[in-house]
Amino acid sequence: MPELPEVETIARGLARAVTGKTIESVEIRLPKMAVAPPGVDFARALAGERVAEVGRRAKYVLIRLESGRMLVTSLRMTGRLLVQRPGETEFPGTHVVLFYTDETRLSFADVRTFGRMRLVEPGEAWDKSLGPEPLSASFTPEGFIGMLSGRTTPIKAFLLDQQRIAGIGNIYACEALWAAGIKPGRPAGSITKPAARRLYHAVVDVLQRAIDMRGTSVDDYVDAEGLRGGFQNVLAVYGRLGQPCARCGSPIVRTVIAQRGTWWCRRCQR
Repeated sequence: MPELPEVETIARGLARAVTGKTIESVEIRLPKMAVAPPGVDFARALAGERVAEVGRRAKYVLIRLESGRMLVTSLRMTGRLLVQRPGETEFPGTHVVLFYTDETRLSFADVRTFGRMRLVEPGEAWDKSLGPEPLSASFTPEGFIGMLSGRTTPIKAFLLDQQRIAGIGNIYACEALWAAGIKPGRPAGSITKPAARRLYHAVVDVLQRAIDMRGTSVDDYVDAEGLRGGFQNVLAVYGRLGQPCARCGSPIVRTVIAQRGTWWCRRCQR
């Protein structure tokens, strides 16, 4: 499932490719993939709209339109947003297509059909349940330490809670905990302030490095141009069961926390 670095990479690619373009028409092949407000026809509402900008919030791609409306896309497990030119082969599982007046198109493909493209009206508080962005100025070491205070939930589960911190998923939670030397099952509130500061900086560093390498392609992820990321080549623990820890040489183990596979080092992470 695309996490913050992958979604950020996709959003940046879309910003370069579709900002300023006008939507001529929309083709919806699977209605549940395109969600509109009550009484609004998704395709008709988008026809003639001009793309003002493209951004990201948590794991959502945001396409802001000049009318003030916005397309909020959740890619879920296997969703892809691909910019294509006339004559290019359509990607399997394409369910929604935005055609632009310059004859390019934006294809929303999802073979498992869990993803959604939602049309949001101006001023709608669609993200009110999401926590702060971990790469924003509002996410500080002191604020993070305060979040952990009194929490009995495992720190791995805490990092995955989108209401606490928005955008971190399984890959980067595992990597940040290894970098900070913290056991994934440790109760969040038991982590000392020095360890919490290490984890804060590890989260920020891991996410930024992953963005710089255009994300992690371990399953289906590709960016808006159909290209794979590169962070999978430097993963320290995620998916490396039985392989030696890069820090101490002990074999990486896998346990399950919050119903998610969790890779870590028993010697380094305490």
